[in-house]
Amino acid sequence: MSHSPIRVQVEPRYLADQSSPKDKIYTFAYTVTVTNEGETSAQLIARHWLINDASGHAQEVKGLGVIGQQPLLAPGESFRYTSGCRLQAPSGTMHGSYFMVTEDGERFDVPIPMFVLEADIGGAPVSRVLH
Repeated sequence: MSHSPIRVQVEPRYLADQSSPKDKIYTFAYTVTVTNEGETSAQLIARHWLINDASGHAQEVKGLGVIGQQPLLAPGESFRYTSGCRLQAPSGTMHGSYFMVTEDGERFDVPIPMFVLEADIGGAPVSRVLH
């Protein structure tokens, strides 16, 4: 399969009320919509995330399912969930993959495109300097 039958869309947002910049805690939520655009039902078995922040801190998250579920998506079906992560800097990126299995036993990885986590702190522009 050259083109993945599964589409992944992510909407991140900064949670100011759960963050403490002075303690270098920046909390983000992200809502993921996983849509099966293929012709076979497929189940999301596991997730693998790589989270990097501007301070150079990297986290790798692996686990079964998402939010404790392993959703089975029929053709045309979507599964939407919200999860979160904490960074030690006001900005960072996340990307990764989902491991899925079709109803007939075919295993495949679905890439999750990289997205940016950007804290909106007091409306001040966040510096874009890359070192």
